[in-house]
Amino acid sequence: MWLINQISSWGKKWLTNLKESNSGEWHWLQEKPIPVAALNRSLWRVAVSSQNFYILLFLSGIISTLGLLANSAATIIGAMIVAPLMGPIIAIAYSMAVGNQRLLKRSSFTLITGIILTVVTAIVIARMVGIKTFGTEIWGRVTPTLLDLAVALAAGASGAYAKSRRSVADALPGVAIAVALVPPLSVTGIGIAIGSQSVTTGAALLFLTNLIGIIFSGALVFLAQNYGSVERARQGLILSIAAIIILGLPLGFSLENLLLKERTRRSIEYLLYRRTLTFSSQDIRSIQVERQEDFLIVELEVAAPVGSISETQVNLVRDFLEESLKQPLTLNVRVIPIQEFTAPNLGS
Repeated sequence: MWLINQISSWGKKWLTNLKESNSGEWHWLQEKPIPVAALNRSLWRVAVSSQNFYILLFLSGIISTLGLLANSAATIIGAMIVAPLMGPIIAIAYSMAVGNQRLLKRSSFTLITGIILTVVTAIVIARMVGIKTFGTEIWGRVTPTLLDLAVALAAGASGAYAKSRRSVADALPGVAIAVALVPPLSVTGIGIAIGSQSVTTGAALLFLTNLIGIIFSGALVFLAQNYGSVERARQGLILSIAAIIILGLPLGFSLENLLLKERTRRSIEYLLYRRTLTFSSQDIRSIQVERQEDFLIVELEVAAPVGSISETQVNLVRDFLEESLKQPLTLNVRVIPIQEFTAPNLGS
């Protein structure tokens, strides 16, 4: 007990000394929002459609589309950094907060033409390349959830705050990476090019989620810093809230479905490894679960020697999974043959 008291006393003294050593007048470090006139000029620069804007967006669209088709995460990140699309969106949020109709129209025009340019670029490249199979980078952008809306809200707040503070303007590229505006548009173009309605709709929904989330939270941050007023922003805020509520329905359903699929996948993985002789010692490469109305489709990829798994065994495993999960399912097993060759050292 004495030792504990001594340690506690020493800790309190150490904290007191640390606080005193770091005390002082630090008001010179405090930074106020930049003046309205300066912020207006800054946002008008990024809101007006210019040659530089379209060139950078076109190049970003090329990089993004090729990165998606090549399933390269690093390439896609590079496209996010190059893309100037965050500028007009933050300008829309600001114009909504201050009630500037001219800036709203100009930034909206720039955004719409930029969206069209990016989608058309992706369509042309996808048709030229001719790839029909998708990697994980594309599939990861066709099922947006409430998590994506939360990211967009945080990114919009970060972008608006960074735009109103000179010292943190360097954070804008990070915000662009976090919210990923160009890749969903590229996926939309790829979906149109191959005629996939599900890919096109899902990616477009993701972009719309990002767009509305950024505008709404960005406007709130500008209002919190006394740019504009609630009276001027009332109509825009009401429209944004209504859009978020409407989007929340499919996004919430998608999140629930995603969580349910993940729980089901983990249950199937446990059952296969722990409760079956057929797959307990096999190298299961992937397990994918899809829901079709009232039954499941389970895709299983296994690396195993030729002839080690029979159709009868697969049928028995399917029956076992149905009984354990209390749900009908279709089990598709893809066996990747494993062959081993040994070239002996002839000199030994």
